[in-house]
Amino acid sequence: MSQTVQVVRGQITRTRVVEQTLPPLAEGAVRLRIESFSVTANNVTYAVVGDAFGYWNFFPGEGEWGVVPMWGHAVVEASNHPDIAVGERVYGYLPMGTHLDVQPVGVTTGGFSDGAAHRQPMSPIYNQYSRLAADPEHDPAREAERMIFGPLFKTGFLIEGMFRRANWFGAEAMVVTSASSKTAMALASVARERSPQVRRIGLTSAGNVGFVLASGFFDAVLAYDAIGTLPPVASVSVDFAGNTAVLRSVHETLGDALKYSCTVGATHVGAGFGQAGAPLPGPAPTLFFAPDHAVAMIQQIGPKAFGAEVAASWKQFLSYASDAVRVDERAGLDAAVTAFAAAADGSADPAVGVVIRP
Repeated sequence: MSQTVQVVRGQITRTRVVEQTLPPLAEGAVRLRIESFSVTANNVTYAVVGDAFGYWNFFPGEGEWGVVPMWGHAVVEASNHPDIAVGERVYGYLPMGTHLDVQPVGVTTGGFSDGAAHRQPMSPIYNQYSRLAADPEHDPAREAERMIFGPLFKTGFLIEGMFRRANWFGAEAMVVTSASSKTAMALASVARERSPQVRRIGLTSAGNVGFVLASGFFDAVLAYDAIGTLPPVASVSVDFAGNTAVLRSVHETLGDALKYSCTVGATHVGAGFGQAGAPLPGPAPTLFFAPDHAVAMIQQIGPKAFGAEVAASWKQFLSYASDAVRVDERAGLDAAVTAFAAAADGSADPAVGVVIRP
């Protein structure tokens, strides 16, 4: 039997656990038993923008019910593929559940892609699985951190790279909303190492100011009600919150000093992400889609150089993030439902990284 958590696509705090009999394994397919996955605000973003970006299509649900993608580890439970053995472990994109059948293509010692037809219209980045036995990024002692921070870190890494290649649009400061989020911390970490001349200013809720300050990733931290005190210097903004009121306040405060407005995620559910409104002062917000930037950067510098740059920044980030966030391992899909609801309603503790073992 397999179990999967499903959520209502337009009301993601409504959930159910569906139990199904596992079908016969298809020819050439591999059955993965999910060992662990993390639950973060990133998963909430997948759900909030799922229809616009096709995130619901990776692991199809039923009607109004969808399956939220997670990042995690799995073990091969059954295999009809000659090059992939039962017992092998992999890392990649997984459903919030206990099992996933994949159709491996492009198999190498380091990994493979899921060639299932329904996954091909989406970014290939999400279809790749690393084979841990030959994965240079795999550290058995850091599996939890990889699940919690890995995908988010790469997004932050790519945002910093985009800004640096554009000479930061002439900005002296970077203003980041939802600064307690793990992607925001990753971006600030990479910027500190690779663009130290740019001042990093984090915006967060009043209750999270202390945590964000203590993390050490930002030069200054302001509560959302203090946005009006932002320094009037040439700046770029990165919006992870998806809150139209917050973004408007940043634009109105900085005005012509805002040189570029980047929108990335949606950690504030129901706060207007993607909704049209009166035009904002300053530059029009530009959506950042990490997989497209990853593909472009790999094409530009090559996969080996890309991997080396990511790895160097990742090690720097981990040396700080491990002290800032405590790993909390929880058992069972009911725990996953609880953790996802907390991430969705904003009550999750930013100082805790939740790992689920279904």
